[in-house]
Amino acid sequence: MSAFTSVSTSASPLVLPSRARADVVSRLRAAGCVFAEDEARLIISTARTLDDVELMVGRRASGLPLEHVLGWADFCGLRVAVGPGVFVPRRRTEFLVERAVALAPPRAVVLDLCCGSGAVGAAVARHPSVAPGELHAADIDPAAVRCARRNVVAVGGLVYEGDLDAPLPPTLRGRVDVLVAIVPYVPSAEVGLLPREARDHEPRSALDGGGDGLDLLRRVAASAPKWLAPGGHLLVETSERQAPRAADILGRCGLSAEVARSEELDATVVTGAGAGPGAWN
Repeated sequence: MSAFTSVSTSASPLVLPSRARADVVSRLRAAGCVFAEDEARLIISTARTLDDVELMVGRRASGLPLEHVLGWADFCGLRVAVGPGVFVPRRRTEFLVERAVALAPPRAVVLDLCCGSGAVGAAVARHPSVAPGELHAADIDPAAVRCARRNVVAVGGLVYEGDLDAPLPPTLRGRVDVLVAIVPYVPSAEVGLLPREARDHEPRSALDGGGDGLDLLRRVAASAPKWLAPGGHLLVETSERQAPRAADILGRCGLSAEVARSEELDATVVTGAGAGPGAWN
């Protein structure tokens, strides 16, 4: 089975008696899981044996993120492989995917920087209005790269290990139609305020955006023009509070910036449009 499949696909035919299911729910609820019934259903549907259920419930009760327990995350209606120590794609980021798909031409060249699991780039590249296109993804963290290769290769893409755009092939310059980057944007002083699951089980490099939370965004914005095709777009996620400053950063790098907001998903996306043909030499 591909690592990147529909979330509606059941991983196993395991059936538990109602009393055993109730016990799973009770243990998860006692561990503080607010959505214990839903989590129990996902664990049971993912497990292959009763021993798997016991192990997964124990790991979840110990505080491991549900997605790391399951080995996958539900993102844009897809089952995305994730692993220990890898940033879990957030539901709010589906808004960025929606915006990227709307801007991407058919058969787009998509680049996913700070790719983590590769979920964002893969979701864009796999969309029917974009595919079959070309997908490239990069991350500096070896664990993220290993995970991304499971998801990105499943849709015909390539994954590179290195700092931001450093490992990208020169042949990609000036060809990228959509550049997506879920850069860390939590100010350093606020990382300690994040939920414990994130602080304890996701790499700090995927969370900490520096003094004002925009250090990595500055670097991505500065390098984006050389990779974007004429009329291409850079899309980044920020907090609503940071959006005006983020838009200014993109503007100073020669990109025409626009801020979009989804109240439903509590998501803010800043888009930078590249210049027309011949602007980047």
